[in-house]
Amino acid sequence: MKLLHIDSSILGENAASRPLTAAIVKRLKSEIPGLDVAYRDLAAEPLPHLTLAHMPGGEDTPSPDQAESLKTLEEFLAAEIVVIGAPMYNFTIPSQLKAWIDRVLIAGKTFRYTDKGAEGLAGSKRVIIAVSRGGLYGPGSPSESAEHVESYLRSAMAFIGIDNPEFIIAEGLKLGPEQYDAALTGALKEAAELRAA
Repeated sequence: MKLLHIDSSILGENAASRPLTAAIVKRLKSEIPGLDVAYRDLAAEPLPHLTLAHMPGGEDTPSPDQAESLKTLEEFLAAEIVVIGAPMYNFTIPSQLKAWIDRVLIAGKTFRYTDKGAEGLAGSKRVIIAVSRGGLYGPGSPSESAEHVESYLRSAMAFIGIDNPEFIIAEGLKLGPEQYDAALTGALKEAAELRAA
């Protein structure tokens, strides 16, 4: 079984989402014998923002930009499990993660158009997303309407057929040391108790 581990925080070792994705992957590796993990750090090796030059066409020999996009898509398609670190930056996902998503949501590969609308083709995957947020944006909070990480990722995953992505969320991380410790400890506990399959 293959797992694709994606980190996107620009904060390196100071990121809250990175220990969460690491804990999720550790939990799954301990429960799934022979789990093959591929890792992509979108901050250390960012994908360029998508342009027409990056879109694969019908060429026999793809350009270097197209080849990079194809490799990114193939990594996603090959994985049965995808673990994504998604910190909130200015109310939404990092642009590095958006560049990756732009290479994964591809017509004919992860979705197709039918006479009834779009149909997702990636529904057999398990997707687990670790979200970190400096403020409080959960249901019922005053800032709930400004939350565009979980809501966007739910929509993007549903579009390609993944209707039940799993979220582990640490929020309120900038509200003081006690809140930071409590939020991260709680999220790490969730990761350690994650179901194996």
